[in-house]
Amino acid sequence: MEPSFWHEKWDLKQIGFHQPQINEFLVKYWSRLSLATSAEVFVPLCGKSLDMCYIAEQGHNVLGCELNQLAVEDFFKENNLPVSHQVKGEHQVYLTEQVSLIQGDIFTLPIESTQSITAFYDRAALIAWPEEMRQQYAIKLATLVPAGVKGLLVTLDYPQETLNGPPFAVSPQWIEQYLAPYFDVELLECADVLAENQRFVKKNVPWLNEAAYVLTRKI
Repeated sequence: MEPSFWHEKWDLKQIGFHQPQINEFLVKYWSRLSLATSAEVFVPLCGKSLDMCYIAEQGHNVLGCELNQLAVEDFFKENNLPVSHQVKGEHQVYLTEQVSLIQGDIFTLPIESTQSITAFYDRAALIAWPEEMRQQYAIKLATLVPAGVKGLLVTLDYPQETLNGPPFAVSPQWIEQYLAPYFDVELLECADVLAENQRFVKKNVPWLNEAAYVLTRKI
């Protein structure tokens, strides 16, 4: 999946993956990470997600990474946030009081960019990749997350053959095979959310599960 795929989606405003509300699992389980108020939270493939506003409202500092410049600019514009801008290598950084968004390719993001984070939140990144790229992303995420750091991961799982992603299906077995070597994995909840997702209903997808995990980077 090339970067042009995502740029075209944003340019055409075909952004069904953008949720107009804060994720329920984020609200329900964020406290399970037991973070200090001043924690710095990494949000990969953040888009213009309102989840970042929720995290900032908890007193945390948000460090997002997003490929598309329009998504980054929209986040600040739609939330009426003043923003400054600087260039760091091949990435651009957009800054406001509690939110810093790095615009560029996460696969070329330098490790030092995330060495001060004390948590991470992934609702849209892992499920955005087809299989081969998802394995590459799992390795990159493990590289970017320092030892001992905890994160909240939200996934979707369904019979992949019934619908072309994204979002792509991520099963518990996939988590065990590709994330468990790097992270301690704790399943918090797995819920049937088919009825709330009409795109899947219309495509006759038989079931759709949303799951929340706590991941802790192994030492």
